[in-house]
This record gives sequence, C-alpha cells and structure tokens, in this order.
Amino acid sequence: MLSVHGRKPAAVVVKPVAKALLKVGMTPNVTTLVGTAATVLASVVLIPTGHLVWAALLSIFFAAFDMVDGTMARLRGGGTAFGATLDASCDRITDGALFAAIAMWLIYVDNAQPYNVAVCLAVLVLSQVISYVKARGEAGGLRIVGGLIERPERLIIALAGLFLEGFGVHHAIEVSLWVLLVGSVFTVGQRLLYAARDPKSDGKLAPPAGA
Repeated sequence: MLSVHGRKPAAVVVKPVAKALLKVGMTPNVTTLVGTAATVLASVVLIPTGHLVWAALLSIFFAAFDMVDGTMARLRGGGTAFGATLDASCDRITDGALFAAIAMWLIYVDNAQPYNVAVCLAVLVLSQVISYVKARGEAGGLRIVGGLIERPERLIIALAGLFLEGFGVHHAIEVSLWVLLVGSVFTVGQRLLYAARDPKSDGKLAPPAGA
C-alpha cells in the first residue's frame, strides 16, 4: 500500500537527497549497490549478535536508498531496464538477509520455539513470492498493483519488531513475524486474484525459454 500511496509524502525528503547525490557524481545503480551492501551487513552482523536497536535504525536509514535510487533515475530522465532489474534483485537480497538474520537470532540468541523459526522462514519465502507474482504477472502483460503487505510495510513491521525487542519488549519479534505471515499469505492470494481477474489473464503465452 505504501508503495502506491506513500511516494508523494516521501518525495519531500527523498528528492533533495537524490539531487545532492547526483551532484557529487553518484549514479542510481551505485546507490542501489551501496544501500544493498550496507543493509545486508547491518542485518547479518548486528541481528545475530543481539544488537537489535542498531540493526533496526541502520536498516531503516539504508532502506531509504531504495527510494533515492529511483528518484535519481527519474531526475536523469528515466531509469533503464538493467537498473530496474538490479534494483529488484537487490531488494530480494536484502529481504533474504534480513529474515535469515532474524532466524539466526531466534535460534542462537533467543532459543525460540521451532515453530517461530519456521514462521520466520515462511515469511522469508513469502516475501519472495509476493514480488515474484507481480513480476511474473507483469511479464505476461497483466496489471498487478498494490497489495496489503508490500515491501515497505514488510520492512516497517519487521524493523519495528526488532526495535521494540531491543528495548526489552519481549516477543515483539515473534509477534511481528506472525503479523507478517498472515499478511503475506493474504497478499499472495490478493495478487493472484488480481492476476486472475485481469482481462488479459486468458491470453496465450509462448513456451518459456528457461528459468
């Protein structure tokens, strides 16, 4: 939802940052890679070692690069096909690193129940499926816009859980994961329904060349 309705409010902050980065010679693709590397490092280094508040704060800061790089591309006259592919791929990497790191924290620090670890791994998988349904549908000419739990909501809920847990709110991470599980399952179904109801959904496709 925020990816659809939250762009205009965020632009007030993001656009000046994007202009400043362009002035110093940064490109959208380099910004994407820097943000991805920093977010992955913050996740895999800080979360499993129990530095949850710092992990949440740094992840929020570097996640903003995901908005900045797109704005930079638009200010330069539009993005490229490679830039969009790189950005989407890096989003999947950072999501995977975040939830893998949370799973490690649950196992090695929190001594969590196995079902909570399973919920975390399910959320990791579903985060990829949500994005894949949209990408595959749009590749087939279908219009799939929005959804209950998109990437911004997913990050906000997960990082809020980390932040609160770091401040001593017990089980905040587990609660956030269960919320994400339910919301993600709903969103997968929601996007598949959008695809099924699209007027082009019965169109014929050529056999795929390969995965």
